[in-house]
Amino acid sequence: MWFYDMTADGFSLDDKRTFIDGKGDIPDIIEKFQKRYENDFTDRTAKCFFVSADEIRENNYDLSISKYKEIKYEEVEYEPLDKLYQRWQTDEQAIRTKMESLKQNFSGLFESQK
Repeated sequence: MWFYDMTADGFSLDDKRTFIDGKGDIPDIIEKFQKRYENDFTDRTAKCFFVSADEIRENNYDLSISKYKEIKYEEVEYEPLDKLYQRWQTDEQAIRTKMESLKQNFSGLFESQK
């Protein structure tokens, strides 16, 4: 069985279903479907791929693409919390210093607005 992960049909995905282009993935689906036996559609992380009938039977004929599609996740490393907190404190202090400088340089403006 050939699967295609259609994510756009040419209309917005909200409840208004506003016209975008009226096509979305449909031209690509048609093109890939027509060439489905000419190309290698074994990569389960791709937009479209084949799944064997045996595998579908093993999954009780579940045709949900999420059952067969593989998703690759990239590991993200974040800055250690103590370093992040320290950087935020430094940034906050720099902002306070700049605000105080602005207040001193434009004190006349602040006085006239009272």
